[in-house]
Amino acid sequence: MDVNAAVAAAAAIAGVLTGVIAMLAFRWSEREQKRPTRTSLHTDPVLPPGVDTVLSVLRSSAVVLDEADAVVKASSAAYALGLVRGGKLSVEPMLQMARDTRRDGEIRQVELDLPRRGTGRGEALAVSARVAPLGSRLVLLLVEDLTEARRIEAVRRDFVANVSHELKTPVGALSLLSEAVMDASEDPEAVERFAGRMQIEATRLTSLVQELIDLSRVQNDDPLEDAEPVRMDELVAEAVDRCRHAAGAKQITMAAGGAADLSVWGNRGQLAAALGNLVENAVNYSPARTRVGIAARRVTAPGGDMIEVAVTDQGIGISDKDKERIFERFYRVDPARSRATGGTGLGLAIVKHVAASHGGEVTVWSSEGQGSTFTLRLPEAGAARDRAHQHPDLDDLDDEADDLTPQPYEPLPSPEVLP
Repeated sequence: MDVNAAVAAAAAIAGVLTGVIAMLAFRWSEREQKRPTRTSLHTDPVLPPGVDTVLSVLRSSAVVLDEADAVVKASSAAYALGLVRGGKLSVEPMLQMARDTRRDGEIRQVELDLPRRGTGRGEALAVSARVAPLGSRLVLLLVEDLTEARRIEAVRRDFVANVSHELKTPVGALSLLSEAVMDASEDPEAVERFAGRMQIEATRLTSLVQELIDLSRVQNDDPLEDAEPVRMDELVAEAVDRCRHAAGAKQITMAAGGAADLSVWGNRGQLAAALGNLVENAVNYSPARTRVGIAARRVTAPGGDMIEVAVTDQGIGISDKDKERIFERFYRVDPARSRATGGTGLGLAIVKHVAASHGGEVTVWSSEGQGSTFTLRLPEAGAARDRAHQHPDLDDLDDEADDLTPQPYEPLPSPEVLP
């Protein structure tokens, strides 16, 4: 009996304790459900009214942090820049700025160079970060990407430095030659020699200034104004006439063909300058007693027919490493040779920008010691015509075209040898 009584008493006590524990657990659960949790703080909308809308239209990357440094709101641009990872701000300097601003309420700003994700080449991402308090518990971080702005600024600085250097050379030469003329005033032969040199330097200076003006007009690739149909044969004739004297001095034969009945759409002055630069380069960089070919044709393209003009020379050619940079401003494959020929390093840059502003492109094929072929591709003016009617028999090419160095370019209509 005593044992059974003891067991019953123990069971009763255990039942009471279980009931008490269950009641306490139920009460605690109710209190926890009524109390705001940290999870609900981050998932529920906690931004002040209107802030979410404002952040969505900002161009800068936006990140909102709470008092625990957790990300409450982040724009897609912030994720793209790699600022937010795993719900946390991943840039330690910005995180420290946010903590300092949360502590004293002061607005802070700093410029940082951040590593790009996935490049593996140490390239830096230049950003400007600004931190400000947002309400009593939140902190707003705005980050602006300055990489492109810095690149443009570097290009501008290089351009100014290059222009200053290029202008300094002929101006300095003119100053020295003028002093030499004054010192040799009693020597007619010396005066004549120095005066000739002064004319050369003055011509180089004039060419540089004119090319700078031309480049400034076309480098923005803006849509053309006052565009008109321009006959290709007239452009070719103008380019040939521009280089006739230089070609004659080196006994270079110029052969042109295929430009009849072809027209392009654009600014006549810019197109003439672009084609003229290509022909002039071909003459300047070709050895004596060689040939320069200029050939045009119509090609079919998805957006409409295009006109291709190929300028082929038998010059020194261009190496593979230089071909990637020849369209940069002031870049010269052979600086010494360029100065000897009066080149400024702007001609191909002008061609590139003219082609882009006209909705076309310029490409180059070249092999060292075998010459080069520059191809200018531009939209045709007017509707496409009957190709069979426009293209003459390709078997009628004369000897002048056959003698040109073979290039990776399809056959063109018969060229006309120009004196």
